[in-house]
Amino acid sequence: MAATVKIAIGSIIVGLIVLALKALAWQLTGSIALLSDALESTVNVATAVAALIAIRIAAKPADRDHPYGHHKAEFFSAVLEGVMIIVAAMLILREAWHGFQNPRMLDAPLSGLLINTVASAINALWCWVLISRGRRLKSPALVADGHHLLSDVISSVGVVAGVALAVVTGWAILDPALAALVALNILWSGWKVMASSLSGLLDEAVSEDMLTDIRTTISDAATGAIEAHDLRTRHAGPRTFIDFHLVVDGHTTVDAAHAICDRIEQALMQKLPGALITIHVEPEHKAKHSGVVVI
Repeated sequence: MAATVKIAIGSIIVGLIVLALKALAWQLTGSIALLSDALESTVNVATAVAALIAIRIAAKPADRDHPYGHHKAEFFSAVLEGVMIIVAAMLILREAWHGFQNPRMLDAPLSGLLINTVASAINALWCWVLISRGRRLKSPALVADGHHLLSDVISSVGVVAGVALAVVTGWAILDPALAALVALNILWSGWKVMASSLSGLLDEAVSEDMLTDIRTTISDAATGAIEAHDLRTRHAGPRTFIDFHLVVDGHTTVDAAHAICDRIEQALMQKLPGALITIHVEPEHKAKHSGVVVI
């Protein structure tokens, strides 16, 4: 079983445990703010399931209908997660509005807050696992899930502190006010998740730092060529796509040009394992005197 699949299954298990704890905290206190926290955890579980499905689809090898693979499935999962986060925020805002209209003091606040704190601590630990391992495995679905959990942890800390303040001061209106703040934080989180995922769906180029590394690698490995131009890059989950035109002397044999291409591909693969590289060889009169100059 792939590491990404194992982590995605772990997210579902952790999500169910945290959801149960937060639901219990809400039942004990009747707090709208804690209810908002529990509602966000239901989204965590749903998006963890979506991430698992997307990761399994993305892991499928290329086929006749999908010659470039299924890597973008993870971006669809992240977009779906953003949509569900926004829906959860709308539900929380509705509950907060009802709370503003009928504010009331909370029951059994200490036990509920302790249980919610334990749930948040579990989320914080798993959030670190998702983001660190997701980046290492180049999985947009896992990283998006981790960032969503991070916003959940931050809002949970604020909820616990705010509910405690409401109990100490006797200001019942603080409870729905906190729920509304949680909803706004979730909305912002959902937008960021969707924006980062859409960049992948729209074939966004690699980062400037990575592009510089690619240019340097081509220049160092292309001994025997003249230049490389029209360099294009894009990424889809763990896969990076690179294509460019390589200009060689017009008298270079096919075997010699092929050997240069092989050398460049091997160097790029060492930098970016799993990269899909396409090189179009051209004679010297096609040179544009721009792009990557071969050292």
